Amino acid sequence: MAITFTSESELEQNLVNQLISGDSQWTYRKDLNTEEKLWVNLREKLERNNKDILNGVNLTEQEFRQVQNQLTFANFYDAAKWLAGENGVAKVQVQREDASLGTVRLKVLNRADIAGGMSSYEVINQFQSFKQSADDRDRRFDVTLLINGLPLIHIELKNRAHSYMDAFRQIKKYLIQGKFNGIFSALQMFIVSNGSDTRYIAAAQDTKLNEQFLSTWVDSKNDPITSYLDFAEHVLSIPQAHKMVTQYTVIDSDKKALILLRPYQIHAIEAIKQASKRQESGYVWHTTGSGKTLTSYKAARNLLQIPSLDKTIFIVDRVDLDQQTTSSFTSYAENDVVQIDETDNVSDLIKKLLSADRSVIVTTIQKLNHVMKRFEGKELTPRYKKLKHLHIAFVVDECHRAVSPQKKKEIEQFFYQSLWYGFTGTPIFAENAKQALGNLARTTKEQYGSSLHEYTVKEAIHDKAVLGFQIEYKSTFSDDELDDLIVKLDPSIELASMSEQEKERMIPKSVYEDEKHMLEVIHSIVNKSRRKLGFQNGPGKTYNAVLTTSSIAQAQRYYELFKKVVAEETPVTIHDKTKSVLPTFPRVAITYSISENEATSVNNQEKMAEAIKDYNEMFGTSFSIETMRAYNKNVNDRLARKQEKYLFRKEQLDLVIVVDRLLTGFDAPCLSTLFIDRAPMQPHDLIQAFSRTNRLFDRSKHFGQVVTFQTPALYTQKVKDALVLYSNGGENELLAPVFKEAHQAFKDALAGLRKIAPSPESVDALSLGQKKKYAKAFQEVDKAFAAIQVYTEYEEAELEKEYHVTVEEIEQYHGKYENVLEEIKPDPEEIDEPIDMDMEYELESVKTEDINYEYILQLIQALVPTYIESEMSSELESDSEEIDSYINDLKRTNPKLAELMEQLWKDIQEEPEQYRGKQVSSLLEEMIQEAIAYQVNHLSKEWAMKESVLTFYVNHYNPKKERQNGESELKRTSDYEAYKATTENPVKRLTYWREIKNAVADMINETILPLRKP
Repeated sequence: MAITFTSESELEQNLVNQLISGDSQWTYRKDLNTEEKLWVNLREKLERNNKDILNGVNLTEQEFRQVQNQLTFANFYDAAKWLAGENGVAKVQVQREDASLGTVRLKVLNRADIAGGMSSYEVINQFQSFKQSADDRDRRFDVTLLINGLPLIHIELKNRAHSYMDAFRQIKKYLIQGKFNGIFSALQMFIVSNGSDTRYIAAAQDTKLNEQFLSTWVDSKNDPITSYLDFAEHVLSIPQAHKMVTQYTVIDSDKKALILLRPYQIHAIEAIKQASKRQESGYVWHTTGSGKTLTSYKAARNLLQIPSLDKTIFIVDRVDLDQQTTSSFTSYAENDVVQIDETDNVSDLIKKLLSADRSVIVTTIQKLNHVMKRFEGKELTPRYKKLKHLHIAFVVDECHRAVSPQKKKEIEQFFYQSLWYGFTGTPIFAENAKQALGNLARTTKEQYGSSLHEYTVKEAIHDKAVLGFQIEYKSTFSDDELDDLIVKLDPSIELASMSEQEKERMIPKSVYEDEKHMLEVIHSIVNKSRRKLGFQNGPGKTYNAVLTTSSIAQAQRYYELFKKVVAEETPVTIHDKTKSVLPTFPRVAITYSISENEATSVNNQEKMAEAIKDYNEMFGTSFSIETMRAYNKNVNDRLARKQEKYLFRKEQLDLVIVVDRLLTGFDAPCLSTLFIDRAPMQPHDLIQAFSRTNRLFDRSKHFGQVVTFQTPALYTQKVKDALVLYSNGGENELLAPVFKEAHQAFKDALAGLRKIAPSPESVDALSLGQKKKYAKAFQEVDKAFAAIQVYTEYEEAELEKEYHVTVEEIEQYHGKYENVLEEIKPDPEEIDEPIDMDMEYELESVKTEDINYEYILQLIQALVPTYIESEMSSELESDSEEIDSYINDLKRTNPKLAELMEQLWKDIQEEPEQYRGKQVSSLLEEMIQEAIAYQVNHLSKEWAMKESVLTFYVNHYNPKKERQNGESELKRTSDYEAYKATTENPVKRLTYWREIKNAVADMINETILPLRKP
């Protein structure tokens, strides 16, 4: 019996009713269903909210066109920058036609004017977006929320027969088709739901809209809110909806992206605000990798809303000024009222502290120390008294590293009216408390106060805010070799009575400093970690890694050894399989702290100078020991790849060798693996280091990966202890299966597949119901096969022996799977019950040679603004060559699409100014639609078919159907006499329709489908 699902229109109406019912400030505007009506509505609000400025003279048509031009944005990021406004008020500038009225600045939206004043809130649905090409169709948007007449939140709904991902894909389709333009270009937030599951994401262009960043809402206790009506109650009511798109957004100028805070970040910020109103300090425990620096930034920023506070001071560790925190703050603060104090001028810091400006000051503990010393003996001066009486909130990121208990105590005695809010991913508890030192704080609670909000790694992994960990504990020598070593160290020892951990504690440090061990580590990195490093994604889309060692001297030795391996001067060589994907792999850099005073500093500086010289040759830079800070920042940026220039392979690093740098406070989503060749660290250091790897990135990155190369038994226990301490229990939920478990999972999946289809050839004879089971079973095999290839224990050569299957056979099963998928894929218009499998699942285990056209579009998009700002430099020519190379590769698999991309790329290079602010993906889509329209027009004329009827037939063509929608109408309206009159050698009437069907099928299969399915 078929299931009857609640219709999308009913879901839509339920949502509208939920928003406008009860004590709501939302007004339903059924009448606002076209862009023209939306502009009229906005104009009315603009004139009403600016009566004083307009002085009784409303806007003329020409003046309002100025407003429309300013509110039509090139992208959502530009809209977000405008919304940030002047001191939180977004305005437009109008030159009055009547010169005597001059130029006026009109208020459009006030981020602080929530639920009152000039703010108005309206709900619209069924907005009509008219088709823009012959292949397009009129669209009706589901639900959109307007604030002061501007569409800022868009909601796309599907019924429960679909996944919420179908709604997400619908939004991406609208973006590609350029539907969110004009007044809709101001959107800041997308929401997708199928009624049961609801997610939200910051507005972005299609190539940057990453499904990995779809967020589930959770309440303050971290319980999920998934139903669309519950979501509306928690998130879309006023004032929350207004705050979501004004106060809980961050504009990242480095990424050129809008960020919407996740719910746990918002709850933490609100908890801090409430604590400050109670004059209480405290700390926030948010697991490393969950956006802690971003949360602390917004907390510092939002504390300024508390009238009793004079200043907010954000304290960072001095090392962080060389790392990412200040860089991140600079990026976030570019469109905000935040002052970042990077100078060494203490007088300037004092001036900022004493000024009347209510702003966030970012500084170090060292400079605050100099401020206090400056006022020693000046206790009676007015400046001292004013400073002393300031009401200050201190916000401390990485709160144990940045401020010691002793230093905090001193600052509190000076600024006696201060509140303190510490952020940490690894709190210090009684179990790992610091050593007692007088009456100084030993735990996080003692130092900062009670916990205000917690979000542990277990909760973050469950919510998909971060990835879990896959850890491999390796040794470069066998158990027998370890026993021989122990006996050599102590001939009288009884091996049988010793545990593995006891044996490992006896291993001398020199064993791990031996070059044989180090070469084994390098072999594992360069030849056995291709899957870990994303080689299956292709050039430019691989991941990178960090290798941490026990000392600066050991890091230097590793760096030299990597150079020898690359030069083929060691027994370890780089395999052809590695070189075939990345011929320049591995690109290695090294970074460590250099002290002026240590005895080894001269040698360390010389070694670092050599490494910097190598780096300069590799990337065309010009750093030196004197510009070490700039070098470190460049290494950070290159490893993090947040700027578009690092999309290009020639700009990418593969591995950075460190001792302690980058192991805390460093955010690089494309960093997939941490290789550890040092003794086990303390629990908080382990979690901090591991968490460099588990940021969300793309579909292929499933875990943060860690490989240890020393004392595996000791490491296993240390990691277990750390995970228990920092996950509130449940450490097993945080870890990927070990190899033994993954090995068994693959065998089980293969057995399940063989049970349905013993061989690839047997698939064809299956019934439709059995084929559905086969498709699901093959997806399980694909997941298990992709998972097992990540482990260094996996050997492709052993595939047949271990699993009784060959790569060729898996590829044959894969081919059958693609055919079956087409057979079982339901017609969107005929779905009456869901299929128990993921129809949009993307295979991972079988590598194809297809070039990802989206990646090429990203590379072209990255260069569009560069070309506009300057002439084509030699560096850009190099980037151009890389794009040309990828387009040539695409020609092998999809020449039709490659031809259009090549033309678009050529046009952009020839006339860059014509493409200012344009979205390359939308331009390509326009070209695709024009090409399809041309083909349809040409064929309809050649065979005397009605063009509109052929267009319908093409738009609804389904390759798996024998009889197509619109086929009867196409046959009925085809005019043989007209065809015959215009054709030199016409076919006979009897074969006319068959020839038409063949010609149309050829056009669709050879031209249209390749363009539609890149």
